[in-house]
Amino acid sequence: TGKELEASPKFVKSGDSCIVKMIPSKPMCVETFQLYAPLGRFAVRDMKQTVAVGVIKEVTKKEATGKTTKAAEKALKKK
Repeated sequence: TGKELEASPKFVKSGDSCIVKMIPSKPMCVETFQLYAPLGRFAVRDMKQTVAVGVIKEVTKKEATGKTTKAAEKALKKK
């Protein structure tokens, strides 16, 4: 129905749906499902078993802080 039944449940039963905020421990290449469907899907696996699947509704991006390669600098100069 789209209504919130329970705030912050401890677990979700099989067949139920929920909205979850996830923060990756390493950089990930993702997009919202609406913007680019192939990068907007995910699966959560535990002990070689899929325990959850879903679509990405929103992405909060951070500024890049890594090193820039010489090839990347050269490509940026051409633009």
